[in-house]
Amino acid sequence: MATASDARTAASGKMTAEQRKVIFASSLGTVFEWYDFYIYGTLGVILAKQFFSGVNPTAGFIFTLLAFAAGFAVRPFGALFFGRLGDIVGRKYTFLVTMTLMGLGTFLIGVLPSYASAGIIAPIILILLRLVQGLALGGEYGGAATYVAEHAPNGKRGYYTSWIQTTATLGLFMALLIILGIRTYMGEPAFADWGWRIPFLLSAILLAVSIWIRLQLEESPAFQEMKNQGKQSKAPLSEAFGKWENAKIAILALFGATAGEAVIWYGGQFYALFFLTQTLKVDGVTAIILIATALALGTPFFILFGWLSDKIGRKPIMLAGFLLGAVTYFWIFQGLTHYVNPALEKALRDAPVTVIADPSECSFQFNPVGTAKFTTSCDIAKSALVARSVNYSNQAAPKGTPASVKIGDQTIVTGTPDFVKQVGEAITKHGYPAAADKNQINYPMTILLLTILVIYVTLVYAPIAAWLVELFPTRIRYTGLSLPYHIGNGWFGGFLPATVFAIVAATGNIYSGLWYPIIIASMSFVVALLFLPETKDRDLSKWH
Repeated sequence: MATASDARTAASGKMTAEQRKVIFASSLGTVFEWYDFYIYGTLGVILAKQFFSGVNPTAGFIFTLLAFAAGFAVRPFGALFFGRLGDIVGRKYTFLVTMTLMGLGTFLIGVLPSYASAGIIAPIILILLRLVQGLALGGEYGGAATYVAEHAPNGKRGYYTSWIQTTATLGLFMALLIILGIRTYMGEPAFADWGWRIPFLLSAILLAVSIWIRLQLEESPAFQEMKNQGKQSKAPLSEAFGKWENAKIAILALFGATAGEAVIWYGGQFYALFFLTQTLKVDGVTAIILIATALALGTPFFILFGWLSDKIGRKPIMLAGFLLGAVTYFWIFQGLTHYVNPALEKALRDAPVTVIADPSECSFQFNPVGTAKFTTSCDIAKSALVARSVNYSNQAAPKGTPASVKIGDQTIVTGTPDFVKQVGEAITKHGYPAAADKNQINYPMTILLLTILVIYVTLVYAPIAAWLVELFPTRIRYTGLSLPYHIGNGWFGGFLPATVFAIVAATGNIYSGLWYPIIIASMSFVVALLFLPETKDRDLSKWH
C-alpha cells in the first residue's frame, strides 16, 4: 500500500514519504555531525584549561588551536578514504560509518579525564579524537549529498538537497543555543568545572536516533542500478583524479565553486562571530544571541534558493552570492562597527596610531595551526594593537631599532617594562573602548546586517550540493565531489580566521583581512562564469 501510495504521489510530482524520510534521515545525521564539530570550537577556551593545564598558558592555547585545526586539515583525507569506500561499497553504509565515528569521538571527549587527573595522555587522546572527527566529517557530507540527490527526481535536486545545506547552519545554531542554555542555567563556575561536558555527552542521544533512522533506509537507486549492472568503479581514486577529464572537473569545482562558497560561508558566520567578539569587543553571550537570531532569520533562504536553482540554474545563484560578498563585505563589516561599537569607530577615526619598526623584524603572522611563535619587537607591538582592535600605520625604522608604538604624542618602546599594559592604557586614554557598551548597540540594524551575511551564505551554499553531484558521474560521484568540497571548506574556509588575523597584523587595518574572502570569492566568480557548466537539467540515471 505504501509503495502504491508513493507511486501515485510521485506521479503527481509531490515528494513521496520515502523521499521525505531520505531527506530527514540524511539531514538529521549531518546536523548532529556539524553540532559535534562546532561545540569543540565554541568551548576552546575551557578545553584549553581542562586538557592543557600542565603547560604554560601560551603553550596550552597553541595546543588547543592545533587540535581544532587538525579537524579541518584532515578533512580532505577523510574525503578520499570514505569517498572511495562510498563509490565501491555504497552510499548508505559509508555515511553510517562516518556518522558513528563522529558521534563516538564527540561522546568520548565528554568523558575524557582532564590533564590534572590523567596527565599528558589526556591531551594526546583529545587530539586523536579530533583527527577522527575531521576524517569522519570528510566522508559525511559527500555521502549525504550524493544519497539525497540520487533519490531526487530530475528538476528537483536543488530543492531536495537544499535541506542538507541547512544542516551546517542548524548544527552551529544548535551548538550555540545548547551551550548558552546550559551555561546560563548552571552559572559560569560550574560550567567551566564540569558542565562543559554535557553538550558532548548529549551527542550520544543524537547519535542513537540518527543511526536508528538511517538503518531503515535503502541504498540509493542510482548506485543500486549501477551495482546490479556491474558498472561501479573498481578504482574510484585513480578514475576520479588520474584521468584528466575527471580531474579537470574536480579542479574547476574547487576553484570555481567550493573555495568561494567556503569563504562566504565562514565569513558570514564564523568570522562574523569572531569579528563581534574579538574586534568589536562584544561579550560572548550577546554575540551568540545576535548570531543565532540572524541564523534563525536567514536559514529559510537555503530552501528558497535551492528551489530557485531548479528553475533558473545553479550558476546564476552562486555567482550572485560570490559577487555580492565581494562587493559589499567592506560596507557590511564597517556597518557592524558603526552600529555595534560607535565608540571604537570614533577612536579609529580620531586617534591614529603608528608602529615604528625595522621592516625586517615584521613577520606575516599566518598561524593556521597555532604552533608558530612571533617574538620580534615588531610582532609584539602589532599583536598588542590587533588584540585591542586598533588601526595603525607602519613607519620604517633603521635596522636593529626596537619597535615602538606612537599614540598621539606618546611613544612606547618595546622592551619597556609592562609594555602591553602601557599600550593598553594609552589607547584607552585616546578613546579606544575595552569592551562594547551594550546600551550603545543598535540591535535591529546589527541583526539586519548579520542576516544579510547569512543570506549570502544561503546563496552560495544552497545550490552547491546539487551542482557538485551533477558535475560528477555516478561511478565516481562520492569520491569526485568530496575532495574539492573538503579542500575548499577545510582549508580555504577553515583557515580563514588565521589568514584574516595575519593580514590585519601586517597592514594595521582591522578591515583589511576581508580582502582574503573578497579575492577568493572573486576568483570563484570568474572561474565559474567562464569554465563551469550549468547542470540543472542533467539526468543522473543516464550519467554513469
